[in-house]
Amino acid sequence: MSTLSRRQFLRAGAAMSIAPAFIPARLLGAEAPSKKITVGFIGTGDHGTGWNLRRYLELREAKVVVVCDVDGNRMRHAKNNVDETYGNRDCAMTKDFREVLARPDIDAVMISTPDHWHTLISVMALRAGKDVQCEKPTLTIGEGKILVDTVRKHGRVFQTSTEDRAVPEYHRMAELVRNGRIGKLQRIEVILPKQPGTAGDPTPQPVPPELDYDLWLGPAPFAPYTKDRLHFNFRWIWDYSGGIICDWGAHLFDTAQWGNDTERSGPVEIEGSGTHWEGGLYNTVKDYDVTYRYANGVVMTCKPGNPSIKFIGTDGWVGNSGWRAKVEASSEAILKSRIGPDELHLYTNPQGEHHDFLQCVKSRKDPYFPVDIGHRVSTVCHLANLAIRLGRKLKWDPVAERFENDEQANAMLTRPMRSPWKL
Repeated sequence: MSTLSRRQFLRAGAAMSIAPAFIPARLLGAEAPSKKITVGFIGTGDHGTGWNLRRYLELREAKVVVVCDVDGNRMRHAKNNVDETYGNRDCAMTKDFREVLARPDIDAVMISTPDHWHTLISVMALRAGKDVQCEKPTLTIGEGKILVDTVRKHGRVFQTSTEDRAVPEYHRMAELVRNGRIGKLQRIEVILPKQPGTAGDPTPQPVPPELDYDLWLGPAPFAPYTKDRLHFNFRWIWDYSGGIICDWGAHLFDTAQWGNDTERSGPVEIEGSGTHWEGGLYNTVKDYDVTYRYANGVVMTCKPGNPSIKFIGTDGWVGNSGWRAKVEASSEAILKSRIGPDELHLYTNPQGEHHDFLQCVKSRKDPYFPVDIGHRVSTVCHLANLAIRLGRKLKWDPVAERFENDEQANAMLTRPMRSPWKL
């Protein structure tokens, strides 16, 4: 806010003394600027604008004040969306997320970057006193542990950003299982998609003038620019993500852990086999067959196909076939069962993760997908990748969050960051 001179102050006071005592309704109540949660957007790609920014611009509780992206074209596109919605040209923009975090007028940030930036920017934002909504998943199990510790240390609100817990089909399945409608849970079958596309072109290309490529790489190892490395396709390169298992597993594994009542724990044994993309730029898992075992005796399998989930118990099953497909069950009694007032009702927010986050910024409560649960879901994804890469059965201690008697596997819990970036 600019400082008024003494003369300006006196003129303003004189004007106020003769002006009618009228304040526009838009400046009162819920629409008062002082009651808006100011948000900075970091990462404005397809999902950042098409899903996250679009929803924030619909929510009256929030005011988007700055957009940030290393790609100038995407950054300006996001600014135009914000300005058109608010009917002004006030939205600021920058390519450097650190300028967003340095602003004292920003309450929260929405992070929609590639995975290798998720934890680092989140931790820096939390240390700067911001509440954080961040896309899933983490890049490593070690980063996830640091993220959990940082959220709790600084007392901030953190929402792991997926819609699944607000999707009625997944919420319904988890409640039926947790309330014993299929008897004792024995098995969970998770099906994730296959990675789309080809192996990617690794041929070096000139860096586009609108792109700050070094900042896009950030903590990742240096690699020459090629268009297939960025934007949607970063998911298929180990340096930036965990492939299809992390991309989709962070969705369906959450419902699995929710229904299994292991959302703050995890499996104790993992084994898997698979193939990796070869002969091009991409190198993450292509085909996969993974089996998890939990301390409560539940076995969970994961294979590629039509993204689906199925819970199998001693008295029946419940699940669906297809992303957000209708709930099916082994009997009409299970399918139509009513969860009574004295039974377990799992917390959700039908208005989605963005609305839930903003409500929790005001209440200071944990949102429906808090940092520790998000970390545990990412861990399930990383465990699959590690078992496939190492080619052997792994014993996991979900309390210590380490592998038992396997230092080679434990060494893969973290990755070095390119200087000068560090957690």
